Amino acid sequence: MRWAVDTLMLLQQAVLAQANNRSSRSAGQLAFFVVIGILVLVGLLFLFLFVRYFKLWLRAFVTRARISPLAIVVMGLRKVNPTAIVDAKVSAVQAGLNEISTAAMEAHFLAGGNLQRCIRALIAAHRARITLDWDTAAAIDLAGRDVLDAVRTSVDPKVIDCPDPRLGRGTLDGVAKDGIQLKARARVTVRTNLSQLIGGATEDTIIARVGEGIVSAIGSCNTHKEVLANPMLIAKAVLDKGLDSQTAYEIVSIDIADIDVGDNVGARLQADQAEADVRVARAKAEERRAEAVATEQAMRAKTQENRALVVLAEAEIPRAMADAFKHGSLRLNGDAHR
Repeated sequence: MRWAVDTLMLLQQAVLAQANNRSSRSAGQLAFFVVIGILVLVGLLFLFLFVRYFKLWLRAFVTRARISPLAIVVMGLRKVNPTAIVDAKVSAVQAGLNEISTAAMEAHFLAGGNLQRCIRALIAAHRARITLDWDTAAAIDLAGRDVLDAVRTSVDPKVIDCPDPRLGRGTLDGVAKDGIQLKARARVTVRTNLSQLIGGATEDTIIARVGEGIVSAIGSCNTHKEVLANPMLIAKAVLDKGLDSQTAYEIVSIDIADIDVGDNVGARLQADQAEADVRVARAKAEERRAEAVATEQAMRAKTQENRALVVLAEAEIPRAMADAFKHGSLRLNGDAHR
């Protein structure tokens, strides 16, 4: 009986409380329905996007790429190509590169980098046991260098012709101390120095430095016969100079492909010098001859001047004799004896 009375009292209190809160509950219900509607719309949107990218998520799931469905949907909203990110992530995970985060890949993609080539370069470096991390590869790619080609060159060195045939020159011309000209062609084997790829000098610098070194090495030899007998002297002298410093490449070897004897530059220079000396001597002789002719003409003029003075003096003799007779200063011989 007591239990029934308590139950009725509780029901009465509940009815009163419901009546008091009816007005406030109406406003709360409106807000609740609005929130529910927004959540439903957002859910439908995400469901639509998830259905659109379901195959990508499934690929990432079965390959253990660890990309959530929400992350794929957010990529689409951020204007990031989810297919490129998932493909790169799957390739990296399958190659054992689990330390590359999805956020780093998205940032590189948004920065305009070639994400797929970066991943392929990292995979190639990992297989070849070359030290290359994600930050370095991304920086090389964003700097405009082909990071995949750089890794391939590190694994498989390439050969550079020196001089460059594209510039129109076929040989490097050097002159030994005996004056004989030698024409050489070299082949330089280089591999990429990944640590100096950013900011390092390019292939043209290697060609210029090697060409300068070969010409200098030929010039330091006493005779051209030394070079012809042992062309490796040139290669060794060039390698000892460390020409690959501050460049994007490391010189593996320098091989002299061909060397020929050119002109006798020393004899030609001596002949040119002798001809120049003859011209100088002729000029000096002509100068002395001109001076002699001028002196001769001056002496002839002096002689004529002296002759004119003699003639004037001879013309004064009769006048002087006449004056002497007139004044009695000049007498005949007979008168003088008297």
